Amino acid sequence: MRAAAFLYPWDVIGDPDAPGRLAALGVQQATLASAYHSTRALTPRHPRHRIVTARHAAVLYPPDPARWARRTLRPYAQDWVADPDPFGAATRALTDAGLEVHSWVVLAHNSRLGADHPSAVVRNAYDDPYPWAPCIARPEVRAYLVTLAAEAAVRPGARGTELESCGWYGLAHLHAHDKTAGVPLPGAAQYLMSVCFCPVCAEGYGELGVPAAELRAAVVRAMEPLWAAARGPAPVGTGGRAGEWAAVEALLGAEPAGVLRTWRDRAARMLQRAAVRAVRAAAPDGFRVLLHADPAAHRCGANAGVDPADVLAHADGVVLPCTGDADARADVLAPFADRPVAATVAANLTVVSGLGGSPRTLAADATHAASLGANALRLYHAGLASDDDLTAVREALGALA
Repeated sequence: MRAAAFLYPWDVIGDPDAPGRLAALGVQQATLASAYHSTRALTPRHPRHRIVTARHAAVLYPPDPARWARRTLRPYAQDWVADPDPFGAATRALTDAGLEVHSWVVLAHNSRLGADHPSAVVRNAYDDPYPWAPCIARPEVRAYLVTLAAEAAVRPGARGTELESCGWYGLAHLHAHDKTAGVPLPGAAQYLMSVCFCPVCAEGYGELGVPAAELRAAVVRAMEPLWAAARGPAPVGTGGRAGEWAAVEALLGAEPAGVLRTWRDRAARMLQRAAVRAVRAAAPDGFRVLLHADPAAHRCGANAGVDPADVLAHADGVVLPCTGDADARADVLAPFADRPVAATVAANLTVVSGLGGSPRTLAADATHAASLGANALRLYHAGLASDDDLTAVREALGALA
């Protein structure tokens, strides 16, 4: 299987050995961040630094002023990498080492945008804003994300792109000094706490036949036993992703749950299709567009929920979260078993031990993913991994070859 590793530009810039080290792993591609959220990242081998703090979401290239003129929502520039075009400089170095570079674009995950434009974000049933989560049902947000997708994806030297968080973001967020784990929230509760009740979404629910006030009250009612007892709703359904949605229907009722799902699925599909179209319009022939995705349409986050039967009608493929046990991989890969022959179904496996990855079982995990229909690998994350982890990756890819 074709293998690619994720990388940040700051992993490469200032480290002349980084491109060759990545190529020596046995990967054919670097998936390089061009637009990314805030993070604090380790650089364990860099000759000049060990920690890079990206203070806010930003583009890692010079944005086109004409493209963003007279727009209220626009991308932020970065100043933590001492290069005017970090993506471009890193792309040239990686290409010189024989690697194909694809851009890695984070879309609906931007805390600074939400802080600067509080009306543009998801608001939960308790009217709490989620600054990190732009509401993708809002026309101004969708226009911003589609424009960003085209600009950040189609950079000089890039041969394809992977769009992350191209859909709903919700409660789950690796926030600084996070203090939200006091009450465990299972999948159904995570969904209920991620549903948006901003004015645009509220109007949409009403147009579908259920007043927003009624839906909001149903969500609050469903959550109250959890807050009181510090335990999640009783398991309902068959488990896994299907069980999560069955639990949502049991908690809200089929009709209210259906209204939420119809509105949110419609907004996600509209964004996904528009983003892919915009990238294709800006890209040369042969430029491949993949979405980081989850096969359960109700899921939120970096791997945004999609309809497996719909997404591959417009995107060239998906990147799916496959870290975990065999059952977890089967749950995420099985819905794509009938993919078109030309579509990419990439198993994304974490190879950083300190982040819960398992680089020493990479060969076995990749083989299992292939048996379930995966035809490509994504390795998260070559820049963050220790030397021992990278040695295990190199040995695993050698065995797979």
